Amino acid sequence: MTLSHRSRTTRVAAVAALAVAGLLATTAGATAAAPVRTTAAAAAPDIPLANVKAHLSQLSSIAAANGGNRAHGRPGYKASIDYVKAKLDAAGFTTSLQTFTASGATGYNLIADWPGGNPDKVLMAGAHLDSVTSGAGINDNGSGSAAVLETALAVSRAQLKPDKHLRFGWWGAEELGLLGSKNYVSKLTATDRAKFAGYLNFDMIGSPNPGYFVYDDDPTIEKTFKDYYAGLGIPTEIETEGDGRSDHAPFKNVGIPVGGLFSGADYTKTAAQAQKWGGTSGQAFDRCYHSSCDSLTNINDTALDRNSDAVAYALWTLSAGGTTPPTGTDYESTTAVAIPDAGAAVTSPITVAGRTGNAPAALKVSVNATHTWRGDVVIDLLAPDGTAYRLKNSSSNDSADNIVETYTVDASSEAANGVWKLRVQDVAAQDSGTLNSWKLTF
Repeated sequence: MTLSHRSRTTRVAAVAALAVAGLLATTAGATAAAPVRTTAAAAAPDIPLANVKAHLSQLSSIAAANGGNRAHGRPGYKASIDYVKAKLDAAGFTTSLQTFTASGATGYNLIADWPGGNPDKVLMAGAHLDSVTSGAGINDNGSGSAAVLETALAVSRAQLKPDKHLRFGWWGAEELGLLGSKNYVSKLTATDRAKFAGYLNFDMIGSPNPGYFVYDDDPTIEKTFKDYYAGLGIPTEIETEGDGRSDHAPFKNVGIPVGGLFSGADYTKTAAQAQKWGGTSGQAFDRCYHSSCDSLTNINDTALDRNSDAVAYALWTLSAGGTTPPTGTDYESTTAVAIPDAGAAVTSPITVAGRTGNAPAALKVSVNATHTWRGDVVIDLLAPDGTAYRLKNSSSNDSADNIVETYTVDASSEAANGVWKLRVQDVAAQDSGTLNSWKLTF
């Protein structure tokens, strides 16, 4: 996982705890999305922990033979790419290497496509394969890379015939600022982007003092992972430490649905987290984060096993069909509204008329805004009677830009007709943005 944006993190450190807590709260009346989840055509396989660890052993050996790391521009990274590619080629995948230049060196992304599936519905899973220069990067991010690789090999062993087209990616130069995934996404045309059903990211999933964190971006993907852990009786938390700091961010920024898993980096495990997950409170989830000790001994086997199985569960489940799209009548505002930097809230109105009764219990609110630091932005939906429904809180860890999201609100107590407003406020300095458009779907 790439380093956080320290200059901005320092600026908002005083409100970080409140912001994280705010991610878990909503204004009275707002509800989480309740998407329809399809059933996989076949049960997802158990991913053998021994196989995942065998890949980690190979990555460790590669690092040891190449100066102790697998960093961008170093021979250990190219050897890692070659190892993964050979496994996938032998398993029947169509693979390609995408090259780019960063810091004066050639970088590589590895893309692997499984034959078949609807080419207009692409489900992709990915992980960054590079390490920092100080070590072998076995948890960060050998763990995610190995789990995605073994899941891809499980697809081949099962000769899976999913409804969606399956694609896998291993990214280069993530540790330099998500450069590999940014390069890949930058080359996608608007038509390419529209074909993505989702991108799943796995960065650090075997931390030695683990937590069980789920990305809260796309509600369908989020629910899929939460369903898996609920079946194991394992509580999860919303992932905030790595928000915007890993390879899902470039996909999210162009409107592709994203989700993923994370077991923690250099944040400290609280007493409450240790009580529900085990491990040691007062210590980092990964004390070897970005250090030379991120070696084969820096892995929690239980977390790696559970999370690897969750990768397969999500791939099998989400590739078997689609979700029910929003239906009904759309009411949209396309009038651009500037969002003042650290200024007063602005509103954009939509008038709804000609309907009978109340608004639906699953009112869809789609927001499209450009912003240089989305973590500063707070968004509320205002009903005609002035009732506020919180859609998005501010967060010091939300370091991505732009907001392209669809939220679901239980507005069944509100009269449908009237003037609805979207209220947007930038709560901290040094940024600029514009609300481009927003839409209500009844």
